[in-house]
Amino acid sequence: MDIGILGAGRLGGTLAQLLVESDHEVAIANESGVESLADLSETLGPQLRAVEPTRAIRFGDVVFLAVPFRERESLPDADHFAEKIVVDAMNPYTENFHVIDLGDDTSSELVAAQLPDAKLVKSFNTIHWETLRDLGHPDLPESERLAVFLAGDDSDAKAHVADLIRDIGFGPVDVGDLVPGGELLEPGSALYKREITVEEARETVRTLRARQG
Repeated sequence: MDIGILGAGRLGGTLAQLLVESDHEVAIANESGVESLADLSETLGPQLRAVEPTRAIRFGDVVFLAVPFRERESLPDADHFAEKIVVDAMNPYTENFHVIDLGDDTSSELVAAQLPDAKLVKSFNTIHWETLRDLGHPDLPESERLAVFLAGDDSDAKAHVADLIRDIGFGPVDVGDLVPGGELLEPGSALYKREITVEEARETVRTLRARQG
């Protein structure tokens, strides 16, 4: 699969490495420009392309948003994302790591409103980048792998993201639609930064969704 990644920080760079190691082609971009990605390109080889943001979007069958949530207005125009599978891996933090008060909205609802024609999937925001880097185990049965949660309204888009989660050695756990499922993936939720197996995660999700009604 061809993957676009916007953001080359700890999460974006880790995703790029894992996806390249899983034989995907990756185009990555950041706000500092192509030249700032030279070391990453040299490390990961020809399967990684350092490009401008719009080219990363155009390249990707799936496009990851791994930029700070507070800077989401700097993303390219929504038209570029139309009909793309877009993975929202952002969290609503200030620069000082305080949670932004979004009122009655979840962060994924705001991203969905910003990119109305994208097939949005909320995922990879609840797992610490070091866990992602170090604890994927493709050799384990899926039920014994650590869970990566996802939420979204498009079942086909979620299936593609779930396959990527499996490729890098984790297990996908679907928490439902963006509303109300996205609430379970916000900072401070019972699933946020939880290192639990797929089997444990599915039981936890069932309990939480029952409480949601």
